[in-house]
Amino acid sequence: MQETDGIRPNLPATAALDAMDRKILGVLVEDASVSYAELGSRVGLSAPAAHERVKRLKRSGVVQKIAALIEPNAVGKGLLAFVHVDTSGWGKTPALMAIADYPEVEEVHSVAGDACMLLKVRAENTHALEGVLARLYDTPGVLATRSYVVLSTYLERPPQPGITESWPMANAAKAIAAGQ
Repeated sequence: MQETDGIRPNLPATAALDAMDRKILGVLVEDASVSYAELGSRVGLSAPAAHERVKRLKRSGVVQKIAALIEPNAVGKGLLAFVHVDTSGWGKTPALMAIADYPEVEEVHSVAGDACMLLKVRAENTHALEGVLARLYDTPGVLATRSYVVLSTYLERPPQPGITESWPMANAAKAIAAGQ
C-alpha cells in the first residue's frame, strides 16, 4: 500500500515557488520536450538559467518526472470510467491494492464520502471494464462498486502551477455581504 504522501511529497511548496518557477512549470506542463533555449525564451531567461531552474525543481521534487501523455484511442483504450469501490472496514488491503497491477487502472485514490476508494479506469470496451469489475468483486472485503462511464471529456489535465488568488462570490453571498 502506498500512501498519498509518498506520491506527492509534502513540500514547503507554495513558499518555495516564485513567479518564475510557476512560469517555467506552466510551459513544462504544456510541453515538457521544449529545449532549454525555447523554455528560457518563453519565460524571459537565458537557456542556462532555465536549465538551472529546472534542475532545482527536479531536485526539490516539484518536478517528479517527465512523461509522455498518450492518446487513449491510439492504444485501444477508448472507454474511460470512474469506479467507486465500497469495502468492509478500512479496506486498503494488499489484495485490493493489487488492482493497480492492471494497466487499465490509471489511478487509485482513498476517498472520503460514500465510497472508500475511487479508481480511474481506461479500457478497450465495456467487456474489458467488466473484467476489471469482476477482478474487484473477487477481492475479499469488496462489498460493492458503482461505475460512471464517461461520455465526453471537456477538461483533463495534470496539476497546474497557477493558484486562484480570489474566488468569485455566488450571488446569494454577494447579497448577504451587501446587506440585502
